[in-house]
Amino acid sequence: MNTVTETAFKHAAQIPQTMKAWVLDDPDQLSFVEKPVPQPGVAEVLVRIDAIAVCATDLEIIHRGPPALIQGGLPFNKNFTPGHEYMGTVVKLGPGVDEFRLGDRVAVEVHAGCGRCERCREGMYTSCLNYGLNYGDVNKGHRANGFTTDGGFAQYAVNNVNTLAHVPDDMSDEEATLIVTAGTAMYGLDVTAGLVAGQSVVVMGPGPIGLLGVAVAKALGAGEVILTGTRDNRLEIGRQLGADHVVNVRNEDAVAKVKEYTQGGAHYVLECSGAPNAVNDAAAMLRRGGRICLAAFPAEPVPIDVAALVRNNIYLFGIRGEGRSATHRAASLMAQKRFNAKIIHTHTFPLEEVPTALRYARERIDDAIKVVVKMNRQAA
Repeated sequence: MNTVTETAFKHAAQIPQTMKAWVLDDPDQLSFVEKPVPQPGVAEVLVRIDAIAVCATDLEIIHRGPPALIQGGLPFNKNFTPGHEYMGTVVKLGPGVDEFRLGDRVAVEVHAGCGRCERCREGMYTSCLNYGLNYGDVNKGHRANGFTTDGGFAQYAVNNVNTLAHVPDDMSDEEATLIVTAGTAMYGLDVTAGLVAGQSVVVMGPGPIGLLGVAVAKALGAGEVILTGTRDNRLEIGRQLGADHVVNVRNEDAVAKVKEYTQGGAHYVLECSGAPNAVNDAAAMLRRGGRICLAAFPAEPVPIDVAALVRNNIYLFGIRGEGRSATHRAASLMAQKRFNAKIIHTHTFPLEEVPTALRYARERIDDAIKVVVKMNRQAA
């Protein structure tokens, strides 16, 4: 028996018939259940989940349902497993899969677009035109892991090969859960700026995407990176990830400080705060012809000074998730150790304690930033 066959036999022998998983019932109600291990189809693999990070969107989905369902007025989505920022090990291959091997470590993106609509063909699979009424219509080929199709708060999950990025052996499971977060920041900079070498970038909001936005911008060669926010400890982490300047907006005029640091205005703003006046502040921070990328959104509609955008030739972009294979480029930067993403990982819990992990993330207990659920590999 050759090595590949031995590896395949080993993984196949270890896959149980059922697994432990958290399942969404009513809003804010999760049950820890036994459910069948899913089976991969064409262009899919079965991933044994080794670790998953909690995202703020997970909290929203568990509380209200995915944004697409809220806006469409559809019923609250029940009976699925949430969680989307996960990594694991490939343990079974679907028919025709040769892009991955058994035993490969992978990080998983949220979206697998239909692959056939105009947007998917352009690489904008997070804006797939065939997402369907249930935001994840598998009959059209669209999946949204942890949004409406089963996600990562479980021991196993099925994933399309297009959603997987290789994880190097010397990267910890916890750090690998942050690849998609870094990929979202990379996507924002791609859409807004492309190559930012030598130019100035303001990152608004020191949450996980904002902090890794600082790191990615610096890794791409940005000249000046300025991080704004309200929490000094988060701003200090931003310094560690490469921010040249930090501004606590409670103590200083962020617009004035950015203009001072950039000698008149920044080239780009990556907006990750979702603050009500963020777009107007971002526009005021930019030099004419500057660009804003919105990676977060306010909870309610907000007024925007459109005349200021037009008058100053300001470009405004919005991104949804981690499109255009940005996750693979972010994974490459992390594999090259261009920045230390794991410093935003603050807490770890076992699978049995997902509700506690969610509470730490939601209430920011002990200043939690990225809370990770780590699986017991013997149990998996």
